Amino acid sequence: MRAIHPTAEGTATPIGAKLRSARTAQGMSLAQVAQTTGLSKGFLSRVERDETSPSVATLVQLCQVLSLPVGALFAEPDVHHVAYADAPRINLGGVHADERLMSPRGEERVQLLRSELEPDAHGGTDLYTINCDVEALHVVSGSLTVRFAGRTVAVHAGDALTFPGREPHTWQVEGGQPAVVLWVIVPAPWSGSA
Repeated sequence: MRAIHPTAEGTATPIGAKLRSARTAQGMSLAQVAQTTGLSKGFLSRVERDETSPSVATLVQLCQVLSLPVGALFAEPDVHHVAYADAPRINLGGVHADERLMSPRGEERVQLLRSELEPDAHGGTDLYTINCDVEALHVVSGSLTVRFAGRTVAVHAGDALTFPGREPHTWQVEGGQPAVVLWVIVPAPWSGSA
């Protein structure tokens, strides 16, 4: 009786982009990696384009040079999908604002909020701060003004505004029309899991 063995898939696991990303994140050129590993630049380039597969020993060597765990090359990316209909409603103090958390509740690196704002919506009369490094907003539709201690900035549909975290500010919808705004806060000031 003939033994049945599983066969490998016809396509190799694409690892080239992860290797290239690790190399460029460290500011290393192909020439530097080639010199360190003794491999040719042409071979390394083909590996990064997934045109050839390195041996296990070569792969381990590349990962050591790039300070990359070998397992990271084969791990599935941590991808989270948040449907608008399922996004939790939150209240960050905006008046007449339907605010939803569009990033996963436990995400600590960044927070994405979507605000559907009525024509008279505002962030309050007093300036407030958010405990983060950077805050950015993108106006999808409508217009609003963002008021800081020393100035006011008008932000219209299609515009974006980025400013330092912890900068005292507030906002207000302008033009008598509703607005939709996306807010990106880095890092997330709270995980939303409480």
